Amino acid sequence: MAEYVVYYRVSTERQGRSGLGLEAQRAMVEQFLQPADNVIAEFTEIQSGKRDDRAELWNAINLVKKTRSKLLIPKLDRFSRKVSFISGIIDQGIELTVCEHPNVSTFFLHLLACFAEEERRQISERTRAALRAAKKRGTVLGRNAQALAAQRRLEKQDFFETVRTEFERAIADAGSFSGAARLLNDRGVKTAKGGRWYPQTVRNYVSCCDLKLPDHGVAATSQQPPHQG
Repeated sequence: MAEYVVYYRVSTERQGRSGLGLEAQRAMVEQFLQPADNVIAEFTEIQSGKRDDRAELWNAINLVKKTRSKLLIPKLDRFSRKVSFISGIIDQGIELTVCEHPNVSTFFLHLLACFAEEERRQISERTRAALRAAKKRGTVLGRNAQALAAQRRLEKQDFFETVRTEFERAIADAGSFSGAARLLNDRGVKTAKGGRWYPQTVRNYVSCCDLKLPDHGVAATSQQPPHQG
């Protein structure tokens, strides 16, 4: 039997529909876990992997240290693509388990981190090259992105009106973004894409729709509830 703290990450809410989405990551974890294994807690982050100061990641790491459990991640690039960061975590004595590579040694994890970092560098270089080429062709960069962002904001506001009553009630009842997300899920309210609510999702709608918060304020915590069962 092994005890795990599970860490999930997506860069944006839209990735929920991609191969790196939360459902795909959860499926990898469920397939990896054995019947006797115990999941102490799960942490979910909507944040770029370039940042090392991710709040939920450090909450997960601190809990691993406290409970002497293992940190379980679906894919190494969901954790980080930086060799120095991954090595630093391993050097702290954190036992890192990757669903995608369940039986690899610490040495091999370092090699995988090297490959992940090189992949990130190549992606970045290809993106810069494509932008340079577009600029030479006379393309005005950013115009399409701004129009698309405005359209998505309108779509988000239109959807919000269909769930406004339940949303405002959850905010008032919970008093925190994480609590509101939990209540919305418990009450069967779906997001615009039919998925689950997360603290960052709630925060985004509050910001996008200029929602007036209760007089007592709303706590900004985004920690996910522990895994049940």
